[in-house]
Amino acid sequence: MANRLTNMISTNSRRYGDREAYRFCWRKGGEWLSTSWTEFATQINVAARAFAAMGLAEQERIAICSPNTPQVLIAEFGGFRNRLAGIPVYSGSSQEQFDFIVSNGEARVIFVGDRHQYPLAYNYWKAHPEKVLRIIVFKNDELELKPDDKITIFWDDFLRLGMNASPEIEELVEKRTEAGLPSDMATLIYTSGTTGEPKGVVLTHANYDACIEMHRERLAEVKDTEIVMAFLPMSHILEKAWGYFCLGRGVRMAVNYDPRMIQETIHEVHPNLMATVPRFWEKVYTAVKEKIAGMSRLQRMAVARALKVGKSRNLHYKRLGLKVPVLVEKEYQFWNRRIFSKLSRAIGIPQPNMFPTAGAPLSDRICEFFHCVGINIVIGYGLSETTATVTCFPTTHYQIGTVGTPLPGINVKIDENGEILVKAPTVTPGYFKNPQANAEAFTPDGWFRTGDAGHFTPEGALVLTERVKDLFKTSNGKYIAPQMLESRLAENKYIDEAAVIGDRRKFVSALLVPNFPNLRQWAEKQGLGDKDTEELLRDPRVIEFMMKQVESVQKGVASYEKIKRITLLPNHFSIMNGEVTNTMKVRRPVVARRYAKEIEAMYEGT
Repeated sequence: MANRLTNMISTNSRRYGDREAYRFCWRKGGEWLSTSWTEFATQINVAARAFAAMGLAEQERIAICSPNTPQVLIAEFGGFRNRLAGIPVYSGSSQEQFDFIVSNGEARVIFVGDRHQYPLAYNYWKAHPEKVLRIIVFKNDELELKPDDKITIFWDDFLRLGMNASPEIEELVEKRTEAGLPSDMATLIYTSGTTGEPKGVVLTHANYDACIEMHRERLAEVKDTEIVMAFLPMSHILEKAWGYFCLGRGVRMAVNYDPRMIQETIHEVHPNLMATVPRFWEKVYTAVKEKIAGMSRLQRMAVARALKVGKSRNLHYKRLGLKVPVLVEKEYQFWNRRIFSKLSRAIGIPQPNMFPTAGAPLSDRICEFFHCVGINIVIGYGLSETTATVTCFPTTHYQIGTVGTPLPGINVKIDENGEILVKAPTVTPGYFKNPQANAEAFTPDGWFRTGDAGHFTPEGALVLTERVKDLFKTSNGKYIAPQMLESRLAENKYIDEAAVIGDRRKFVSALLVPNFPNLRQWAEKQGLGDKDTEELLRDPRVIEFMMKQVESVQKGVASYEKIKRITLLPNHFSIMNGEVTNTMKVRRPVVARRYAKEIEAMYEGT
């Protein structure tokens, strides 16, 4: 009996036939081309035969380093039919990161998106010619292959291998499909890790089967008539697991190629569903707040009233599963027509259903705001090791300030150190060829150590406090949770990125990367427009202004937690330099080393 993922698309092709399965657009202003479920299943079958024709054996691995494209899905599902496992690699990886993952994962075939990723695969092959069977490029954007490159082909050439495959190859694929076991590895996904080198997380077909079933039960309101935008990188476990769930549910998928173009593509697609990270909503929120600030007094009063009614209807009644009083509902619909629906259209989601959001903390203020206006942000928590979701908001009785309740079938407990432990059929069987990491990651009785600290509310919702390793103690013995402060700072329109400092220090400080367009706008009004970036950031008036922005988001924070000094940085934290992970989490040890001089300057004379 084949695994669920292996048969998922062919099952849906029989159910939905010529109905749209996915759509895709390569470039800005281009045409979105639609593919039916029948065509999707055929593409996967052709890819499956191509893998077999290339001589790949069962249980081998393919690496995929590409921006989001349908080819990522076709390659993965074609691989499943051969009992192959996929290794997702972030398209923006450095050569060092790419080499480590592909080598450690022992990938035999490497797929790359375009000319930006091709050099990574080529350089790896040159250093390890015996390890690579083929390099396959998805997009032939006038890419010139290296003169000595004898193993790279383009996607169309790969598909021809499958189309021209013999009946024996087709029979071999069918046998492999039927021989698939729940324990087969489906994905080998490498943690981006805020400390140390990445670890290969083994996710099996059984892990995904359990994950999809749990989400079907928890997210029953997801319908097969809706459309989802694949916005986060498909190499991210949230997008991967969420995408598989949506496809299994029969939801149409729009694949967003360039994340920088999301503001345009979201208006072309109008998704009902989309997995996001908090940064997306933080940017929308600051833009909305700025718009409100520019309104007349009468307009601001109207918005305030609308939000009050939205809070009453959506949080005091709907959230608790209570019937909304007639007058409240009537007034809500009034404001919905005049304000809330216009806001949703302005974002590009005129008919919003739900928007799973995880990966970092989102401030309670922002979460509450979007729920008040009728945009259902579903906060969740999970890891690569748990096949994404451990907890998320239920349909009713969710609590803002938490990351929701455990999915059905997932057991969660807090140990004596405050660490969150998980035991579930979605938990990885272990790290790839890494017995030491496995010994450290699991308790003797089989609970997975998440590395996150938290506690449960009396109602059973999980509250995250911090990464256990991220918690630091000031020299005064006070514990500080830096991510809490960083998520607050992200609300401010003048702050783009922040790294909070304070381990074994007398007080808390922060490295800040300003939002340069907004800061420049302010500087122009102050007569500082002629300064270059570095000169601007050294100006005492700018530092004082930015410190006021920090103070504005620290209301209610204990005095020992408050940021007392700041340093403004002229450049964003870099993935390539290892300062942040691919999911934009600060790697504190790297930042502490790289900016040691700037950090020490903040503590001079204290």
